[in-house]
Parts: sequence; C-alpha cells; structure tokens
Amino acid sequence: MSGHGQKLSRKQEVALAALLLQPTIREAAKVAAISEATLFRWLQLPDFQEAYRQAKRQAVGQAVTTLQRVSGEAVETLRKVMADEKAPASARVTAARAVLETAIKAVELEDLVARIEELERVAGQKAGGR
Repeated sequence: MSGHGQKLSRKQEVALAALLLQPTIREAAKVAAISEATLFRWLQLPDFQEAYRQAKRQAVGQAVTTLQRVSGEAVETLRKVMADEKAPASARVTAARAVLETAIKAVELEDLVARIEELERVAGQKAGGR
C-alpha cells in the first residue's frame, strides 16, 4: 500500500477489524498476527487511516441504528418510572428530567435544521442570481 487510493491488503483488513474489536493496539496487533510496530506504521498511512475512519463511522452508525430501534422501549420505561407512585421520588424526577431534556434537545435540533435549510435556500438563490 504505497500510493494514495490503493486497496488494503487482506492482512491490513484483518488489522482494521482487530482495531475495532480489541481494547488496545497491542491486542489488535496480536489478533492480526502482526507486530505492534507494523500496526503503528500502518496507522500512519493515509489509505489505512481513511479505511479505519470509515470502519469506525460504520460501527458507530450500526450502534446508532440499534439505539434507535430500542428508543421506544426506553421512552416507555421512563414513562412507567415517572408514573409509578411506588418508585422513589428521585427515580421519578430523574426519569422526568430525562424526558424533558430529550424533548428540549429535539426541538432545538428541529430549529437548527430549519435554520440551516433556510440558509441553504438563501445561499442557493444568491448563487443562482450571479
């Protein structure tokens, strides 16, 4: 892997997977059956760095998808805790706070999206008017 944009070797792909699954570079190198020095050297290569960033983004994306799938259950749990008069007051307040904070963040996010869309619309009009 000497030039930019080249495909990773099979060994490098194994090392990428190990980096995602192992807690340390030392353990990732061991699982990939390469030396730590080799793995550190690969981590300096632009193509390897890009592939690693892409793999991490993909892993995070999958985690977010899983969170989204179970978010309904989380909301239902918070709702049940808030409504449970037998639950400690601190648990009910914590659940209520989580619901309120999340609702506020959602509104703020919607407002930001609307503002960005409006800015993009205005910028598009200005660019088209030149």
